Amino acid sequence: MDSKKMRKELEARLAAKDRLITYDREKDQLRIESEVVKKGITISLPGIVAKWNTEKEKAIDEVVYYIEEGLRAMEDTVQLTDHEKRIFPVIRSSSFPKEAEDGVPFLIDEHTAETKIYYAYDMGKTYRLIDARVMEKEGWVHSRIKEIALFNVRSLSTALKEDQVAGNTFYFLNTNDGYDASRILNKGFLMDIEKQITGTMVIAVPHQDVLIIGDIRNDRGYDVLAQMAMSFFANGRVPITALSFLYENGELEPIFILGKNK
Repeated sequence: MDSKKMRKELEARLAAKDRLITYDREKDQLRIESEVVKKGITISLPGIVAKWNTEKEKAIDEVVYYIEEGLRAMEDTVQLTDHEKRIFPVIRSSSFPKEAEDGVPFLIDEHTAETKIYYAYDMGKTYRLIDARVMEKEGWVHSRIKEIALFNVRSLSTALKEDQVAGNTFYFLNTNDGYDASRILNKGFLMDIEKQITGTMVIAVPHQDVLIIGDIRNDRGYDVLAQMAMSFFANGRVPITALSFLYENGELEPIFILGKNK
């Protein structure tokens, strides 16, 4: 599979009425745009080809699903009033775009040096990031959205899977609801976990669909966590950061772990 074949495959699967597909040869990017709202999604073909080499058709299925749902979210109307339960926070990399393609700024709060908090309107299978235009149209203020989102994130399930490696305990939260990394904002949840930790509590959010908590009791534990975080980061649909965070007294501190063992 090369970019040319991938381009043809995606064009065939994404072709639809009221949809414009264009190809940027210089950047090797494909853009799929809704002619209804004049907005779209741009994807880099080399990255999808690389993923296809390991995951085959699953890689194509995932990107098609992501685009279809993303375009549908753009075309649907966002209504915050009377739909407060649909508002959630989402964690993004500090390098994530600060505004939509049309220049309208997203609603953003500081989090750590590596991450920022955005806010989303849940649309079922996908969500749409809340921007200044939506706030202005609805007459809402920043603080109200933040308060509701942080309240709603506490209602999400926090069931964890547990694994033991080299004398360390690792907990995984992976519901694939789009807000797994967002659980890092649930202070009550983190405080409850901290009470169970016997070593050092370290947290990783390598991409939006996973939260990893490590009860680190030896140097090998740091190596294992670093390797897991990098693996998840490289394979996530919405990568956040490969760095981990020390958690102590309710505070998160980014740390760089230099792995020595494979």
